[in-house]
Parts: sequence; structure tokens; C-alpha cells
Amino acid sequence: MMTSLMPQLSLRFIPVWRRNLLVWRKIMVPSVLGNFGEPVLYLLAFGYGFGQLVGDLGDLPYMVFLASGIICSSAMYTASFEGMYSAYTRMSEQKTWDGLLGAPLNLDDIVLGEIMWAATKALMSATAILVVAALLGLVSDLRALLALPVILLAGFAFAACAMIVTALSRSYDFFLYYFTLAITPMLLLSGVFFPLDQLPDVIVILAHLLPLVHVVEVIRPLMIGEWPVNVLLHLSVVAAYGLVALSLSTWLLRRRLMC
Repeated sequence: MMTSLMPQLSLRFIPVWRRNLLVWRKIMVPSVLGNFGEPVLYLLAFGYGFGQLVGDLGDLPYMVFLASGIICSSAMYTASFEGMYSAYTRMSEQKTWDGLLGAPLNLDDIVLGEIMWAATKALMSATAILVVAALLGLVSDLRALLALPVILLAGFAFAACAMIVTALSRSYDFFLYYFTLAITPMLLLSGVFFPLDQLPDVIVILAHLLPLVHVVEVIRPLMIGEWPVNVLLHLSVVAAYGLVALSLSTWLLRRRLMC
């Protein structure tokens, strides 16, 4: 029995990732519509509706401000949903993981494969919204393409955090607590819908302890044709969340499934 907190990383996660991709291709259309439709609805409804009341934020139209936030939040929601509901289904209900463990794979490979697949879905969802934003004229230049690797890193971090919840959950109902107590506060306090400087200083400090605000701080400048500042700091925080959550989720799942 493996007791080390550090996961055993190897390229054996790729077959797990590929297996999920092949299954997803069979339900690709409804999956894309589900992950893509709601963020675009938020973008259009809030951007055109609420944006008429807000007006411009300095020199930045509210629609442009919102587009970058929606891309970040979409990555968070997609990775979190896949890392919880879909991964839990394969682990507990369909017993897919049991079958995978009969192959030359270990549990660490499966966990990493699930997390990377969730990150990939987050990237696909965010890319689709980025295309829509570009078609609406909300993207300044090609610097916006540099947001894609940041989205992949963010998807990895959010998926790894979601996998911790999956490791602790005994039913689907448990996931509602995570969405209510973690995902929703991050959505509201990370500069997705309004600038952080509108909040009290204490809230701003607390917000910077969360990963989503750091994703927004990097991607928003790229979307509006500027270069972000403190990039290394922001990406380090997101990467730290992902690596710590990967280690913890792997350890918890070993205890749950291998003991």
C-alpha cells in the first residue's frame, strides 16, 4: 500500500485521458452546448443588459471587462464539474476505475488522467467563449491567444481541488457544499463581474488568497491588448494550488480505494 503523500507521476495518465476523450466524443454536442451555453448567456445578458446601466469602467467597456471574467469563470466551473460529478460517476457508479486498475496502471495514473482531462475540457470551453468574444469584437489582438495556456493551468488547479472533494464525497449531494462555499464566493470576489477595487481592503486581501483572482489578473490584460504584471506571482499561486491539491487528492483516494 502506498503511503507517500507525493503522487507517482508518469506518462501512464495519457491512456486514461484518451479513454475519457473517446467517450466524450460520443456525447460531444450536448456536452459542448452545456458547458458553452450558460457562460455565453451570462456574457450576453450581463454584458448587454447590465452593461447599459454600468457603462464604461474607465476606458474599458463593461462588455469587454466581463468577457475576460466569463472565460476564467467558465474554466473554473467546467473543470470543477468534471472533476467532481463526472469523475465520481466513473469512480463510484460505473466502476470504470476498477477496470482501469486491471490494466498496467496505478491509482496515481488514474487521478492525474482525470485531472488532466478536466483541465482539457476547461480549455475547450474557454476557447469556445474566446472565439465568441472575438466575433463580438471584444478581443483586442492576438495576445489573447496567450490566455489559452493560462486557462489550461487554471483548469488543472480547479480540477485538482475538485478531486479532493470527490475523494471525500459519499454522494452527489456533497458537491453542492463545495459549489456553495467555495466556487460561488470565488466567482463573486475575484473580479469577474466588477473590479476588485470596489471592495473593502480586507475582502481584496482575502480574494487574493483564492486562485481565480490570479487567473483573472493574467487573462484580462491579455484580452484587452495589454501585458499583465506580476505574471510569475499569479501563475505560481495557481500552480501551487494545483500541485498541492493533486498530492492531497491522490493521497485521499489511495486511503479510500486501496485500503
